[in-house]
Amino acid sequence: MRVMGIDPGTHRTGFGILESSGRDYKLVICGTIRASSKDPIAKRLLHIFESLQKNIKSYKPDIVALETLFFAKDIRAVERIGEARACAMLAASKQGLEVIEYAPTAVKKSVTGNGRAAKEQIQFMVKRLLNLKESPAPDASDALAIAMCHLHSLKSRGQAHDFH
Repeated sequence: MRVMGIDPGTHRTGFGILESSGRDYKLVICGTIRASSKDPIAKRLLHIFESLQKNIKSYKPDIVALETLFFAKDIRAVERIGEARACAMLAASKQGLEVIEYAPTAVKKSVTGNGRAAKEQIQFMVKRLLNLKESPAPDASDALAIAMCHLHSLKSRGQAHDFH
């Protein structure tokens, strides 16, 4: 099974695709989609949508996983993240993919064992669990953690599959 995790943002959107075969996960690709803060928000959102759609078409994940929105004091930031999440959902839906969501604390706990883990802890565990030489960028690590959370969830429910 190929799972695409997406960590949405209007300046940087992390993405990562993992392939599960039995008990192991293999990194297919990960990266960060960067959008210039100088561009109007509509142009940034279009760039995010088109970039995600291109990666979905190229790497053919079976499902897309996202974090649910969290509450923050900065309403504007939450609004922007919501807009980027919508781009991710539309890109996945346009390709006929199911989108599943996980709470940020569930993602952190799934990967680090601590629902309040710092970004650095997530990066460290993603690197370790995927046996990588270097840690991916923070946004890409978060996206991979979201994908791992989904795969862990399937395994804990006894629903792990090997589609590829």
